[in-house]
Amino acid sequence: MEQSTPSNLVGHNIRKLRVAREWTQEILAARCNLGGCDITRGTLAKIEAEIRGINDRELITIASVLGVAVEELFPKGVLDRLRYRKNKTFPDD
Repeated sequence: MEQSTPSNLVGHNIRKLRVAREWTQEILAARCNLGGCDITRGTLAKIEAEIRGINDRELITIASVLGVAVEELFPKGVLDRLRYRKNKTFPDD
């Protein structure tokens, strides 16, 4: 079976940070709900499995609940590559 492209870049690190805190998906989802973001355990499971995208509100809330900067949810090097592309100059046509 062919592996599909992940729907988000942060699911793996969300799971890693959640497990490091010894939280279940239910606990993280409940804390996100207390933080004002309506998210279910099932939705969180799909985000962690990288089969569902994540919106900006969910991203910010999850980072806040986990006590990390949003940037820490992304794989190492991803943001550096994006910054490089942004700052790279191209010759005029």
